[in-house]
Amino acid sequence: MSRTRRRQTTLRAPYLRRVWLDRSRVEDWEAYPFCLPIFRDEFDHSFESAVTIIVGENGAGKSTILEGIAGLAGFASTGGRKGFQEIDGGGIEITGEELSSALRGAWVPKVTDGWFFRAETFFSIARYMDRSAVSAAQAMEGVFGASVQEAPDYLSFSHGEGFLVFFEERCQKQGIYIFDEPESALSPARQMDFLKLLHRMDLSGNCQVIMATHAPLMMAYPNAQLLRLGKYGLEPVTVEQTDYRVMREFCADPRGFVEATLAE
Repeated sequence: MSRTRRRQTTLRAPYLRRVWLDRSRVEDWEAYPFCLPIFRDEFDHSFESAVTIIVGENGAGKSTILEGIAGLAGFASTGGRKGFQEIDGGGIEITGEELSSALRGAWVPKVTDGWFFRAETFFSIARYMDRSAVSAAQAMEGVFGASVQEAPDYLSFSHGEGFLVFFEERCQKQGIYIFDEPESALSPARQMDFLKLLHRMDLSGNCQVIMATHAPLMMAYPNAQLLRLGKYGLEPVTVEQTDYRVMREFCADPRGFVEATLAE
């Protein structure tokens, strides 16, 4: 039986044009994640550009929304690409996976290739991919001349370098890419490298990016739709209106800022 080929499109991103909560699909409004304030009223958002960046306080629901959208696209809640098996990180975790069952999406067209990147599970997934590639290379060695050395080896890099190598190798093809705080292991200089990659993805026209971040450098990407998630939902915001102002005050007087904070 021949395998079904994934369809490509000549249309430019964004492919997911709108996402909304179908309230008729919610059975228990007291259960997580539907108990979050952002779902009390209508949750309905339209994506206006290929790159969407979401900011907001911890606990506001940024990761929950990304996990819901990832599930809508067919990605595992622990991260990975479509069809990628769940990776057990060894912990007990409540995610926004249940949200996807109540979400609806409008796609033009439905492009669900891509990747869901979660910093918390990156190394579990990288370890699985490294081991799988080595096993495949060993099986092929001597048949087609494949070499184990050709397999990916993300874990041999430093934390931040492993992230970037992974992004460079896995985030170039047509698809939807969901990043949950990709800056978590990146120094400011490496964050700039990530921004360059993001720019290449944007210019290609083939990639839709939906990202949550706390990093001012990421928030300032010029072509992004920048949104703040609050108790009333997603709303447009400028970098200057975000917590960037805290970093600005710190940079103006680092010692004085820290002393004042400790004195509170």
